Amino acid sequence: MRDSRESRLLLILLVAIAFALITVDMRSGESSPLDSAREGAASVFGPVENAVAGAVDPVGNAITAVRESGDRHDRLAALERENAELKTQLGSDERRDSRAAQLDKLLRTAAAGQYGVKGAQVIAIGAAQGFSWTITLDVGERDGITTDMTVLNGDGLVGRVTTVGPTTSTVLLATDPDFTVGTRLEGNDELGFATGRGDSWLTVQLLNSKADVKKGDRMVTFGSSGDRPFVPGVPVGKVVEVPPTTGGLTRTIRVEPYVGFSRLDIVGVVVEPPRENPRDTVLPDPPKAEPTPTVTVTVGPDGEPLEEGAEGQDGLEGQGGQDELDPQGPRETEPDVPADPDAVGRDTEEVAGVAGADEGVE
Repeated sequence: MRDSRESRLLLILLVAIAFALITVDMRSGESSPLDSAREGAASVFGPVENAVAGAVDPVGNAITAVRESGDRHDRLAALERENAELKTQLGSDERRDSRAAQLDKLLRTAAAGQYGVKGAQVIAIGAAQGFSWTITLDVGERDGITTDMTVLNGDGLVGRVTTVGPTTSTVLLATDPDFTVGTRLEGNDELGFATGRGDSWLTVQLLNSKADVKKGDRMVTFGSSGDRPFVPGVPVGKVVEVPPTTGGLTRTIRVEPYVGFSRLDIVGVVVEPPRENPRDTVLPDPPKAEPTPTVTVTVGPDGEPLEEGAEGQDGLEGQGGQDELDPQGPRETEPDVPADPDAVGRDTEEVAGVAGADEGVE
């Protein structure tokens, strides 16, 4: 339609009529003359509106869902990232605390034995030497590490260095069947050789078949010539089984090592041996013995123990009165009778006579 004067006048007229109808509808209230026209329009256009709405609403909902799904996906991704960061932070904090505790324990052990150690971290387990029980450390030749050095942690003996590279080194663990170290029992200084079994135990062969050894005894490394490969005084383990003697020249016992080989992380390589043999000073303090409970038993005059809680004097059976305290039993009390002077005199004479007769016999 071309923009002309007639079209503009028609538009103005329609707008004026619309305003007039709106005014009449509003002023008429509930009895509006336009209600019939409105109802007719609703009956005509209502089904059309429902059909159009039914066809358009799913499309609109889908568009809205797609638009909002992107926002929900972004929020979910952000929450997942935050959760992952929190877990990582929590894990790193726990790992850092664990390593700090291990390092502190290692330094205490090194100080007790006066060992000069190079701290290291376990970066690999096994496979470096076939099927041997080994670990790989993140220190090597550049850190002053050489073969046949003692490796320990805060608990005790870990193993010895067997292979050294520029930045890494391989350690043969004490549980390997090819591992052997000289040992010395705490207290009686009995010597032996500890050998790995391929599991979490050690077998110690004592040189003295009649050695006085019992369950719970502890042992340390005896030391090697020139402190290679083992320095003295490193805790090895405690005795857990003492089989009976077989009459042989040696005696074999079973020992539980102090070190948990399945959870190694921070260790120390002894790069400087102690000036003096620390002997048993590196061993942890022995556990305190639990006090033995004591029982107090009260014995009565007849020699029998008294039971607690019975009625009687002081709440104990057998202390209820004079009857039980007197072994001769109850005695009757004689009534007071006035003394007879003549009887008293006769009694006195009889007693004196008997005394004189006794003196004569003597």
